[in-house]
Amino acid sequence: RDFVTPEDVQAVVPPVLRHRVQLTPEREMEGLTPDQVIALLVKQVEVPR
Repeated sequence: RDFVTPEDVQAVVPPVLRHRVQLTPEREMEGLTPDQVIALLVKQVEVPR
């Protein structure tokens, strides 16, 4: 296919952004991971229909 779907974007966001997310030491000690932060951000973005 020659187009991108919202699901395609959601699938590549974690591996693309993972190395860009830096957590504060406090958040790391809470057990928060970059993947969790990315998942929260992706969840907040409204998907166009």
